Amino acid sequence: MGRDVTTQKTIRISLLSALGAGAYLVPAGLSAQSAGPENLIPEPTEIVGQPVEVGTDAVAATPVEQAIDAMAEPDLPEVQVWSIENARALAAIIEGIGEEGLYPEDYNLSGLRQAIAIGPDGALNDVARKSFQFLVEDLRDGRTPMQGRKQWFVLDPDVDRYPTDKLMADAVATGDIAGVLARIMPEHPDYFRLKDELANTPETDAKRRKLIIANMDRWRWLARDLGSQYLMTNVPEYQLRLTVNDKIIRTYRTVVGKPGRTATPQIAESVEGVIFNPTWTVPQSIVKGEGLGARVLGNPAWARAKGYKATKHANGWVNVVQQPGPTNSLGLMKLDMPNRHAIFFHDTPSRHLFKNARRALSHGCIRTERATELAITLAILQGGLTGDEAAAVLKTGKYTKIPFGKTMPAYITYFTMAQDINGELRTFQDIYGRDKAVLDSFEQPRVPNRSRVTGEQVIPIENDPRDIV
Repeated sequence: MGRDVTTQKTIRISLLSALGAGAYLVPAGLSAQSAGPENLIPEPTEIVGQPVEVGTDAVAATPVEQAIDAMAEPDLPEVQVWSIENARALAAIIEGIGEEGLYPEDYNLSGLRQAIAIGPDGALNDVARKSFQFLVEDLRDGRTPMQGRKQWFVLDPDVDRYPTDKLMADAVATGDIAGVLARIMPEHPDYFRLKDELANTPETDAKRRKLIIANMDRWRWLARDLGSQYLMTNVPEYQLRLTVNDKIIRTYRTVVGKPGRTATPQIAESVEGVIFNPTWTVPQSIVKGEGLGARVLGNPAWARAKGYKATKHANGWVNVVQQPGPTNSLGLMKLDMPNRHAIFFHDTPSRHLFKNARRALSHGCIRTERATELAITLAILQGGLTGDEAAAVLKTGKYTKIPFGKTMPAYITYFTMAQDINGELRTFQDIYGRDKAVLDSFEQPRVPNRSRVTGEQVIPIENDPRDIV
């Protein structure tokens, strides 16, 4: 953020003062939001925008390409020569790979041992190469093929960050097979919690072990480095976390998509800003399909009370926009998070819904508890405002977008076994039935040559954030 420590302390004091005001943050007509814990902002941390999806269509100019070529590393040899010592080290890792929730037979352990017994030759190189390649792919990318990842739309950048050929060359050259593989394994504390649970779960409890293994694999589907500061929500837990250096700073209850076509997909996107006092452009499925446009045009008094404004075009097309205010269906804030799914986090005037134990109720977007607190926090951390400035913007009641200096990653995940917000390992209801495909994939032989992208249809959400009854 480029601020010194003194300024950071001032920001934290201003934020805490603003949040402590309770109803001060909420325009008249809406109840005050519940107060949160005392400390909201962590110690000053440099915020770095983190890429969450890797594009493949960039085009570089010729001078740029030449400069890149000049800095390129030498081509790797076509054949990596595996010594007996290195092959034995690889075999030992594969033999114990069950600790990571993977199966030794997927990596041709018996064939590797036979090749080692014969001695160093071309066969050993080929067998070791394939075993290492498959092991890297599963540790780095996950064993579950795309057809087992239902509504999974995250493109994992680790394939590009940690190329298999480069890893193999380093492993063969250094002899540190375990050290090289450690570079690509998940490093999130929640993964290690599951790994410990697997070690402590008896072989006789097969059902629990399979669930642990499935959720360990889900961590491998994500980027190894999630960023220094990010938002992450676990849909079946109905909770959103504001996380700094993998430590939870703040949590918020959520309302997520109901099962079926409006189920919330799993995505990784970038938050570009926060919008105070948002408008809601009503989808045509409601304007025309439910007759809202005609009602707004035919009953101006009712429309004003609800905050709706309608525009009728010459061709008969009716556009309806709900204006900012206490009746706005998006509440007092939304996060600007452009994506092809039209999913984002937003407030709601229907705050009573957060008291429900099961909150898979929305049309796909994620309603967020204490949303104004989250908005002010992000406006300070990422938008460069003070707490007083952010609160003042909110109090105006006018549509205002606060752009971030750098984007902030947001991850919408789906773990049915994970650490909850209190640090306790729990199982969560599989509300969308996404476990079965993952569990089934582990019962089948390993799939080679897996796709990096899903073939599933993207279902853009026509968000209906109105009251749920």
